[in-house]
Formats: sequence, structure tokens, C-alpha cells
Amino acid sequence: MRARTRTGGLLALTAATALLLGACSGGTDDSGGETDAATSDGGGEKITIGIKFDQPGLGFKEGDTYTGFDTDVARYVAEKLGYSEDQIEWKEAPSAQRETLLSTDQVDMIFATYSITDKRKETVAFAGPYFVAGQDLLVAEDNTDIKGPEDLEGKNLCSVTGSTSAQRIKDEYAAGVQLLEQPGYAECVTALLSGQVDAVTTDDIILAGLAAQPANKGKVKVVGAPFSTERYGVGIPQSSDKCEDINAAITEMIEDGSWEEAITTNTEGTGYTPNASENPPTPDACA
Repeated sequence: MRARTRTGGLLALTAATALLLGACSGGTDDSGGETDAATSDGGGEKITIGIKFDQPGLGFKEGDTYTGFDTDVARYVAEKLGYSEDQIEWKEAPSAQRETLLSTDQVDMIFATYSITDKRKETVAFAGPYFVAGQDLLVAEDNTDIKGPEDLEGKNLCSVTGSTSAQRIKDEYAAGVQLLEQPGYAECVTALLSGQVDAVTTDDIILAGLAAQPANKGKVKVVGAPFSTERYGVGIPQSSDKCEDINAAITEMIEDGSWEEAITTNTEGTGYTPNASENPPTPDACA
């Protein structure tokens, strides 16, 4: 009888333990896969965030390290949504693929110099903006002739293939500017340092990120006369219910000083300051 009682107690303990483990487990569906991160408040789940992998100072991947202003904002927002950094899965989000990544639910959010436009709102939604950039110019540190796009008449200007920024200067400011296209902004900076071009153009914070790279520090500078408005938003699927929470996190990041710290850290040594008439921005009301 004593042995039978001990066996019954062990069986009861095993059953209770199984029930407890079943109650504590989670994060998988019936097929054993992870549940959708977008519907989770953290607690062991993953969140997939799209960023650029090739924009120093904004979104840059080097080995297993991800740096830049966009990634800093993404980490802050993810934490406020309940996700620690080790719960973030970073995914490359090239400009041409951003809408597809969101509309097919391959990512939960995108922080990738993603300008809010009405056309993009036809297929995706936005929180933010978290930064307002403007098209500007990068020139040699000792250049005193170029103070704005009008000063590029007869000079050489570089931008990346497929970008409309250089053509915009030619059409609207300096018809006589000579345009050079390169596959990436790093190649444009190389052309600037070699004297092949007089300036590089794109969004001011992208230029500041390039200027902040160790190889470029002290050699180039952002002119600091932006002549367009690009409102960087957080891209989210139209089905997402996170807009209000993301906006609240952005507002908190601005108010507690973390936003300014992230800007300063990622543009250190360049003399860059964001356009004070536009920054820090106030997030739009969620649709």
C-alpha cells in the first residue's frame, strides 16, 4: 500500500507539472511556428523591423552590428512597445521594396528614411514623422563658394543612379550644372574628395551621416541650407493597430532628450544641426 500511494503521488505531481508548463508556454501557433509579432506586446515574441543596411549614420549593417539614427529610433520605439533589443529581427528594406515588405507582412515596421506621401498611403500606413529632412549639399570642408543650389551653375554635381534630387537642381536652380551619377553615395563622396565633382546632393541627414564617417571627418561638410521637405515616417501595414503607440513613443523620445542625443551621436563632428523650423516634429494624427 505504501508503494502504491507513492506512485499515485508521483503521477499527480507529473500531471500538475505538465499543466503548469502548458500554461506558461506560448508564442507558438498550433503548427509550432511563432505567432505574429505585430499582435504581440513582447513577452518572448519577435518584432521584425526594416531598415537600410547601407546608409551610414542612419541605417548601417556591419557584421552583426546595426547603427544609425533610424536604428536608434527603432530600438526606442520597440522598447516602448514591449520588445527588448534581442527580440528585434532586422531586415534590409531597400527603397524600392518597402511597400512590398509592408503589404505582404514581411516586416512589422520600417524605419528607413521613408518619406510620408499620399501615394504611399494608398498601400501602406504611417506613424510619425520622427524626423523632417531637407535636400541639401555636401561640399569640401574648405569650400566657401557653394552656399545653396543656385551656386552650382557650371559646376559638377553627384547623386545616385535613379535619384531625382540632382535633376531637380538642374531643372529648378542651376540649368548649367553637370550631373554625375554613381551607384551609391559612398562613391559620390569619393568623387567629391578626388575633385571630380564640386558637390553631392540628397537629404541633409544622409549627407551628415556620410560626413560623420571616420574616413570623411574633417574633409567634407553639409552646406546647411535645405531646400525641400522630407517627412520621415514609420511605415506600418495598413492593418496595424500600433500607430498611436508608435506616435506616443516618438513623442516621449523627443521629450526625454533621447531623440536629440541620437541625432548628435550619429552626426558627431560634422557641425550638422537639423532644420529647427521643422524639428523636432510633431507626429500626425493616426488615420
